[in-house]
Amino acid sequence: MSFVSIRDLRVSFSGVQVLHGIDLEISKGEALGLVGESGCGKSVTWLAALGLLPGKATVSGSVMLEGTELIGTPRRRIEAVRGARIAMIFQDPSSSLNPVQRVGRQICESLALHRGLRGGVARAEAIRLLDLVGIPSAATRMNLYPHEFSGGQCQRIMIAMALAGEPDLLIADEPTTALDATIQAQILDLLGRLRRQTGMAMVFISHDLGAVSAVCDRAAVMYAGRIVEQGEIGPLFRTPRHPYTRGLFDALPDLDADRRRLVPIEGTVPDPKALPGGCAFAPRCTRASALCHSDRPGLKPQAGGGRLACFHPVPLPQRAEVYA
Repeated sequence: MSFVSIRDLRVSFSGVQVLHGIDLEISKGEALGLVGESGCGKSVTWLAALGLLPGKATVSGSVMLEGTELIGTPRRRIEAVRGARIAMIFQDPSSSLNPVQRVGRQICESLALHRGLRGGVARAEAIRLLDLVGIPSAATRMNLYPHEFSGGQCQRIMIAMALAGEPDLLIADEPTTALDATIQAQILDLLGRLRRQTGMAMVFISHDLGAVSAVCDRAAVMYAGRIVEQGEIGPLFRTPRHPYTRGLFDALPDLDADRRRLVPIEGTVPDPKALPGGCAFAPRCTRASALCHSDRPGLKPQAGGGRLACFHPVPLPQRAEVYA
């Protein structure tokens, strides 16, 4: 049985549907990447699963955590899951850390809430967590405020707070987007190391294909509130079959090749209020037929592994080319 199982998850805001039946499975200890352009529903999927969407959101479907349903569960029960079983770190630590509280106090609050630790025991554990995520001189920096740390260090503090509850699953929502390339690499290495040390599962939400390939075992590509392709990192990145997935790779610069013009995906992600009929990607797809504009393909298992939602997938090359 999967650790987390999402079935037919749907979300709408004020009558406008933004998620159209998400199905995902996550096993203990594995890392799953969620990939796609901004606005495709990556973050909304997990905010809905954890009951963190505003009141105007309507959520249906099923999110099972080791056999326990989270959708529609009483607030008290889902609050016991957040942080303790499933923790989430966000893209911008400056909006997540309290600017008027010392970082040590904020970590100790998490330790008290999720593990019942207080006083000197909580302080010692907070120092250990800061050491674990690579904050130098952790014992002497417990009393500093968030603005006294760099952006990369604030992200490390957010990871330490997420680890305070010893979660079984960590949701990393674009944790490296606001950081420079060097710090990004350090955070990715840190997340990979922590997953190996703790055995926790991880969902890594990003539009950065390189980052996903560095830390994830599997990936799911989302477009306009649906999963259009998913599979193991190796096969999916070597031979992407969905035209959208292939377009994401074609738009990446190749540092080893001669100077060539990048191939953009023409157009933009459709407005959820005015989704096209059939496949949502059809208006931007060079392989689309009349069928694509009238019917919507289902996400179906493929003979070589993985799942794909496309009537006219990219043919498999005779010799697989590595795209990332």
